[in-house]
Amino acid sequence: MRLELKGLTKKFGSFTADDDIDLVVEPGQIHAVLGENGAGKSTLMNMLYGILKPTSGEILIDGEPVSFSGPGDAIAAGIGMVHQHFKLVGPFSVADNVHLGREHTLAGGVLAAKAARQAVLDVSERYGLRLDPDAICEDLPVGVQQRVEIVKALSGPKTELLILDEPTAVLTPAEIAELLDIMRSLAESGTSILFISHKLKEVQAVADTITVIRRGKVVAELEPTASEAEMAAAMVGRAVTLQVDKTPAEPAEPRLEVKDLTVVNAAGVKALDGLNLNVHSGEIVGLAGVEGNGQTELARCILGLLKPDAGHIAIDGADVHHHDPARRIADGLGYIPEDRGRDGLVTEFSVAENLVLNQYRDEPFAKNGVVDAAAVRKRAVDSIAEFDIRTQSPDEPAASLSGGNQQKVIIAREFSRPRRLLVAAQPTRGVDVGATEFIHNRLVTERDTGTGILLISSELDEIYALADRIAVIYNGRIVGEVAPDTPREVIGRLMVGADLGGDADAETDPRTRPDDDANGGDR
Repeated sequence: MRLELKGLTKKFGSFTADDDIDLVVEPGQIHAVLGENGAGKSTLMNMLYGILKPTSGEILIDGEPVSFSGPGDAIAAGIGMVHQHFKLVGPFSVADNVHLGREHTLAGGVLAAKAARQAVLDVSERYGLRLDPDAICEDLPVGVQQRVEIVKALSGPKTELLILDEPTAVLTPAEIAELLDIMRSLAESGTSILFISHKLKEVQAVADTITVIRRGKVVAELEPTASEAEMAAAMVGRAVTLQVDKTPAEPAEPRLEVKDLTVVNAAGVKALDGLNLNVHSGEIVGLAGVEGNGQTELARCILGLLKPDAGHIAIDGADVHHHDPARRIADGLGYIPEDRGRDGLVTEFSVAENLVLNQYRDEPFAKNGVVDAAAVRKRAVDSIAEFDIRTQSPDEPAASLSGGNQQKVIIAREFSRPRRLLVAAQPTRGVDVGATEFIHNRLVTERDTGTGILLISSELDEIYALADRIAVIYNGRIVGEVAPDTPREVIGRLMVGADLGGDADAETDPRTRPDDDANGGDR
């Protein structure tokens, strides 16, 4: 397939999201599209996939103009898409989600569950994206949910053009390497790929050509030999510092003490297995590990969203076992969740409302129990300017923002109130290089003012850049604490349990493993 976009424009009222975009994707080409959060990348892809109607301009496939009234038309034309925001039905199984709308059936319309299950196993095995077809999607870590989306896009009719909108934002380094290999293999077989990413190293590694969009306009066409600094400057419109500048930490009193923490998940497996961890005032402790080894459960236990089966958590020396999340937040706990859509925002609420979700009862945002709308709006206007949140209005619903700008709303909310301890889970997931630079510098500033920070990140680069001490989690336990100058090979081996003896497996979450003995009968 040869794809050509001519003068593609999309307006929402007086706001122009994409302005006269020209772009060509040749057969078998990996064409990367770079841009800041809110630059118009996802809007462009949604027009190509039939979700949005262009205001003007043309889409041509093999030289012929096409018009899509919905995603079904795009799929029929050979276009598949992995969305930045997951399009999964949470209570459904992996197999049900992958085949939703194109179900396998037997005579009489009975669902052929065995065939659907086997199809998922075949596709996931072929592309190195291991999945349990019987797992319930809402119970899976976000990294595994992303795998479901990719397998779903590759499971339909022959896909000649694959759109990948931030597909690596929630993947581990090993999973990213596998996905890049998959992309190369698909391109070699003739599949065209549109690849949207904020991760410049990935773009350099896999792209054949690069288009940079800034504020809805194409501003540069680059070769993959361009440096990261050149790409970042084209995206943001200024020079970007890609290294974190920080002085040595000066840790003081303990802010967080976790002792013998144990959590048994719904599958009867210990998600946390006697975990011990301390974070002191004035330090950033980086938690490194393959996703699915207990990071999510640890963060939720600290916030009070999940009750541990055993063990203790103390903040500033006080046991918080009986404190609900509101009490912990009021006492100075900040939380940046890994899943912004589920745990960080009420997407139907406005940007302004989301910026005070954990303070709307407090002065100056409430007086005598009544919300002060003027004070809430002032906070929103100030935060939008300070954190460069790309929104048309403070009254715009958070759901309408790009993923990176939704993340900025959460960052702004947590950094705009007093804190003593901050749990930052994947704080730069899905944000552009300019915003990443800003967030990293703010985290270091927070550390220097005495906040204790637990940084949970699947990005080893981020851990190395920010952490004063690195704790490695594997199978729900801290299996090592190392200095930030420790070689990557050492941390990598700890992350997969290679130095612990026994049968180590990087995919430790049982929900990612197929159960070869399961029947998966028809229903």
